[in-house]
Parts: sequence; C-alpha cells; structure tokens
Amino acid sequence: MPVKQGKFITFEGPDGSGKTAQLDILADELIQDGYPILKTREPGGTAIGDQIRATLLDLKNTAMVDRTEALLYQAARSQLVEEIIRPHLAKGGIVLCDRYADSTLAYQGYGHRNTMESLQGIIHYATGGLIPDLTILLDLDPEVGLQRRLDAGGVNRLDSYDIHFHQRVRAGYLDLVQENPERWVIVDAGRPINQVQKELREILLQWLTSWGY
Repeated sequence: MPVKQGKFITFEGPDGSGKTAQLDILADELIQDGYPILKTREPGGTAIGDQIRATLLDLKNTAMVDRTEALLYQAARSQLVEEIIRPHLAKGGIVLCDRYADSTLAYQGYGHRNTMESLQGIIHYATGGLIPDLTILLDLDPEVGLQRRLDAGGVNRLDSYDIHFHQRVRAGYLDLVQENPERWVIVDAGRPINQVQKELREILLQWLTSWGY
C-alpha cells in the first residue's frame, strides 16, 4: 500500500499574535487524537538552526544588515527542511511549523523593503521549492502585539524595530493572502486565547478531513 502524502501546515503572524502558544496547544491535542503530527519552528528546529536563531534574535546584533538577516534565515530554513520537514512528510506525516518562508517575504521583504524577486530566489534555493499546503495567518494590530511582547518580557532584536516596520509586515501578510487565497486562512488573533484555539482546531480538523486523515 502506498504511503499517504504528507501535509505541510505553517502558522504566520505579526510578533505578539500568540501563534507559538496556540500551535503548542493545537499540536498536543492533535497528537493525543492520533494524528501523525510533527511540531517545529523557525528560525531553529535543528541544532544548527538554533545556533543561527540565537544570532538572529540577539539584541546585541544591531549592526546586522538586511541582507545578512535574510540569508541567515535561509540557512536555518534549509537545514530544517532537509533534516526535519521533508523526512516527516515522506512518511505521510503532518508538519506544523511556527513560521516559514512567508515570514521572510513579510519581514525582510515588506518590512525592510527588499524586492520580492531577490527574496523568492534565495527562498527557492533554501527550500528546494517546498511550499506549504495550508498557511494560517494569526492577524493582529502590530501595536497590540508589541505591547503583548513587552508585557511578557520577551522582546528580541526584531521586536525592537519601529512601529512602521511592524505595520509594513502586517500589510505584507495581508497582501500575500490576496495573492494566493486558496492556501491561506486568516484568524483574528485579538480575541481571547480559548476562542482563537477553538477556531484553529475547527479549521485544522476540516482540512485534515478533506485530505483523508
């Protein structure tokens, strides 16, 4: 019997949107329900990727230029795709990933105002053309998200960019949804965590059922 084709689901959103906490809850519940879930994150998810993550997010690295930032993200992503994501998909598994290539387009593209063409080229090289089957955008006003980060005491180098940068990032995400609506689902992340979680679970179960899981 042939192995079921794996499915790749990514979670995107502005800083403070709560996607990491939501993904953790959702993944644990789906694993308990018997789904072949692998949960991972960007940047990081591998020993090499975690070292790159530390460099990218370190507040001391304010001298990092835009191109360096974009290339470091691709280096971590390439390792994650080859070491973790593709092997699980090849076994028919389901990968839930906290951020992926759309983060590069939103942050390094719209946020830093780099050209989409230059970024798409290095993304394709890093990922070998791997595109998510479904991407969920946890949408949130950037000012609300940054305040959440401040309240939680988890500010990193990217959080320290000015509010205009984060507004461009959100606008970038919404543009990406318009360009490829069949892959994206938008969820309002400004609501209480239990309401957001309930909607996320309903969305995932609907898609998983449609895929035959």
